[in-house]
Amino acid sequence: MLTGLFRGGGVVVLTGAGLSTESGIPDYRGATGRARRAEPMTYQTFTGSEAARQRYWARSHLGWRHIATARPNAGHRAVAALERRGLVRGIITQNVDGLHQAAGARNVTELHGSLHRVVCLSCWERTPRLSLDDRLQAANPAWRDRDTEINPDGDAAVQDTSGFVIADCEGCGGVLKPDVVFFGENVPGIRVAACYDLVSAASSLVVLGSSLTVMSGYRYVRHAAARGIPVVIVNQGATRGDALAAATLDAPLGDTLRAVAARMGGSLWSVSGISSRCCTARTGRGCPCRARCAASTTRTSW
Repeated sequence: MLTGLFRGGGVVVLTGAGLSTESGIPDYRGATGRARRAEPMTYQTFTGSEAARQRYWARSHLGWRHIATARPNAGHRAVAALERRGLVRGIITQNVDGLHQAAGARNVTELHGSLHRVVCLSCWERTPRLSLDDRLQAANPAWRDRDTEINPDGDAAVQDTSGFVIADCEGCGGVLKPDVVFFGENVPGIRVAACYDLVSAASSLVVLGSSLTVMSGYRYVRHAAARGIPVVIVNQGATRGDALAAATLDAPLGDTLRAVAARMGGSLWSVSGISSRCCTARTGRGCPCRARCAASTTRTSW
């Protein structure tokens, strides 16, 4: 059924953390999940306490190297290949790792934002995370060689963060925050509406690697089902949306999607385009990252 849906085109893909586990990034509720053992940072705590910001940035600084060096897996590459063939109308991702874009996908909506960007809460300027990482490394050289476990949000499991020096906005001195949606914060309304429109125009909605526990993703499954748009869920384990799905498949995502893409035929390779590390990954224009996010040609191996 999955192959048939993609062959008909017009598919919208909704992805979650389970798609990135094969890239070494742990998920929230699957076998690699650590969320049950980690207290998530809320927007209210982050903005209301300098100590909380110090704790967040210390952990995030250590975890960033794992996000920055993660590479797309077979699942990401397969979705990008299906998009290139005109079979995927758009991708809605709950992930903040940028791996869809790194695989060459173009029409990607980052529902929860991206760890590859930082935003100032005073002047709202968005800057590359790489630039902030350089500043944090210079201010905290003793932290460079620490080795820790990584949580699903990309931060490290560190208890003592005292002494870590945080950095403020270079332009106005304001508080810097990763350009992601924290717990207690709402997804921007324009982004939510755009995703509703995308799903409304879809021939089908395929969910990949999400338990759909949070409403931000689950609402699009409800939206599709209410309009008679077929929903297919591929995930390792049960999901909140199973009762609304036309079909569910409990299987490894990389192998499953690679097989689907291979059945479509053709040469599955691409120019990867702008790296997910870039602060302007969607267009690449005016990128302050310069050479560090230059496009590179990569051949996909199937």
